[in-house]
Amino acid sequence: MGDQRAECERVFKKFDENGDGKISCSELGAALKELGSASEDEVKKRMAEIDKDGDGFISLDELFAFQSANPGLMEKVASEIAQQFRWPSKAAAMKSASCSILGTLRFSTTIHRNNAHLYALPRNKLALFPPFRSTFFTNFKFHRKHLHFNRSTAFPSLSIPTHHDQKPSREPALLLEVEGVLIDAYRLGNRQAFNTSLFLLLSAFQKLGLDCANWSQPVYLDLSRKSAGDEERMLILYFNRIGWPTSLPTTEKESFVKSVLREKKNALDEFLVSTSSPLRPGVEEFIDDAYSEGIPVIILTAYSKSGEKIARLITEKLGRERVSKVKIIGNEEVEKSLYGQLALGNVFSKDLDEQLAMEAKKAVSAEKQRIAKKVASMLKLSVDIDTSSSESLQKIVAALRAGAENAGVPVYSCVLIAGSQSGVVGAERIGMPCVVLRSSLTSRAEFPSANAVMDGFGGADLTISKLRQKIWS
Repeated sequence: MGDQRAECERVFKKFDENGDGKISCSELGAALKELGSASEDEVKKRMAEIDKDGDGFISLDELFAFQSANPGLMEKVASEIAQQFRWPSKAAAMKSASCSILGTLRFSTTIHRNNAHLYALPRNKLALFPPFRSTFFTNFKFHRKHLHFNRSTAFPSLSIPTHHDQKPSREPALLLEVEGVLIDAYRLGNRQAFNTSLFLLLSAFQKLGLDCANWSQPVYLDLSRKSAGDEERMLILYFNRIGWPTSLPTTEKESFVKSVLREKKNALDEFLVSTSSPLRPGVEEFIDDAYSEGIPVIILTAYSKSGEKIARLITEKLGRERVSKVKIIGNEEVEKSLYGQLALGNVFSKDLDEQLAMEAKKAVSAEKQRIAKKVASMLKLSVDIDTSSSESLQKIVAALRAGAENAGVPVYSCVLIAGSQSGVVGAERIGMPCVVLRSSLTSRAEFPSANAVMDGFGGADLTISKLRQKIWS
């Protein structure tokens, strides 16, 4: 018992940076949320299990009681969290990152230094214009069941400076993602796709039989909850429960799981473009209302999770007449846009320091994601980890800017209707207003940086009249 107490004290000191004998639940919870975007409710629940007296702080005795019930858990968590504060020095990171760049780095001499201002891009979030949430209408009220807001307070009036004293455009535009907005891909298709892939691959294993290849809705939901949505983990949990194919060597389990996931993606893609997969209720009326009020509608297929080809086929479900009234922004449109040519093309090359910094940032981001997953697993938290890399985020930002450019309005006059966390992050990066539409995949996720979170189109949810009244007024 004495050794356990001593170990607990050692762990406690790792968290008790102030040396006051207390660990703030809010600070520890914030650290966990920053690592993995864990649900605030889940973090509070876990902290409440440790903080028995409910004073908002964890004492040594409380931590010792928790550790006694969960041997070794807090030691592992302390070690993992501590790692994020021990990144290699900037010099070491730059040296490591340079290995992948120096061999292929090319310097552009086509742009004269005196013309550099023509190609300059903002280095931070829309420096000229304030983020939308700082000007968001304070009395934006919809039915409380359907709408959730940031804690950010709004200022009733705020002038927006522009170049050459030009007045900011008040013409609005709508940018729509495909997955989660036009279609709720996971509501019906994901479980069906799993069953199809399992049937195809397990049919070769006669000893196992085919009954186990059919996931009922309760089985699917149970696996999804226990794996925090990690599909590879879902399969491992499932086969650990019912048994792996008897003729499958242990060394081939990993490749077998990856094969199931590949088949599952193919099956899901087929389902999404089939007539069995309907659009989200109300989306067609929403687009029609926007068109009738002269609001440009941009559909973003460039960074769709299913790929641009599938996203365009899903868009065709809107009907030929309706598709002719919207603009579709795919990879080609992004590359042809002014921003795409500057940021993604070869008009100019970034200097060596900037490229090295980007490589170092990618390495740190990947390591934080790894730690986030491990910490979440240790604390048995369901997390929605943002796995978008710096390259994919750059692609998302380019698509959003290309959408605004094609609509002919500045980014702050657009509203992104997002169904993904990555879209929300991209919109926040450039100061574009964002409304999240929940789907079956994101029903429990939190989007603190979004301006609003809604459940669907029409009625008490998202409509053009409400957007025009509360956002573009």
